[in-house]
Amino acid sequence: MNATRIKKQLQKQWRRWRRRSLTLGLSSLVIAMVWAGMYLPDKVQSLLSTKPPVAIETLQYYQQAEAKSDPKEDANFWKLLNKSKEIKEVVVRHSYVCGEEERSLGKLTVDEIYNLLNEHPSWKGQFEGQGKVVLNETIHDLSPTCKERAYMSLDKDGNLSLFDGPPEQDKVIKTFFQLDINSMESSLPDDALRHLYDGIRIQDIDEYNSVLSTFSDYAREG
Repeated sequence: MNATRIKKQLQKQWRRWRRRSLTLGLSSLVIAMVWAGMYLPDKVQSLLSTKPPVAIETLQYYQQAEAKSDPKEDANFWKLLNKSKEIKEVVVRHSYVCGEEERSLGKLTVDEIYNLLNEHPSWKGQFEGQGKVVLNETIHDLSPTCKERAYMSLDKDGNLSLFDGPPEQDKVIKTFFQLDINSMESSLPDDALRHLYDGIRIQDIDEYNSVLSTFSDYAREG
C-alpha cells in the first residue's frame, strides 16, 4: 500500500470521526438545553421565593419603623412648628434595633430646627411635653449600650428573646418567636444548646442577625 493511499484512508477516517464527534456534541448540547429549560426556572423560582429569616426580620423592622412615621403627624408637626415663634428645647432620639438613646441639642430657634431637618431628611419631628421638640432617628444597628450588654437566650415561655444583661436577670428587651424545643434538642449538638441556654453574647448587628437566622429554623408556626 503506497503512501498516497494510506493518506487518503486516514483522511477518510478522520472525516468520519469528526462527523460522529460533531453529532455527539450537538446531541449533548440539545440535552443540556432541555435540562436547563426544565431545571433552571424551578431553581430560579426557588431562589426568588425563598425568604431567609434574616431578610424577614429586617423587612419587619423597616416596616415597623415606617409605620411610626404617620404623614398626618408629620404635617401636624410642621403646622405647629410654623405657628411657633419661641425658642424650643430640642432632643435627638436615636431608636435602634436594640436600645434607644437621647442627645440634647439645647435650645434652638425655629429656623435652626428647620435647618436641622433639612440636613437630616430621615429625622421625624414631634412635640413632647411642654413644647419640647424631639427629632427621631431610626438606626438599623445595636445601640452602644446594647452592644455592651445584650444576650440572646430563651425566656421562661420558650421564646427566643433579646436580654439586657445575662438571661438570669430576666430583663427582656425584645421577643422574637417561640422555639420548638424538642426539634431543636434532637438536631443541635449539646454545646450549641448549652450556649443558647446560658445566653449568647450579642455585640453587633451581624451576630444579632446570625443568631436569628440559625434558630429561626426551629421556630414554631402559628
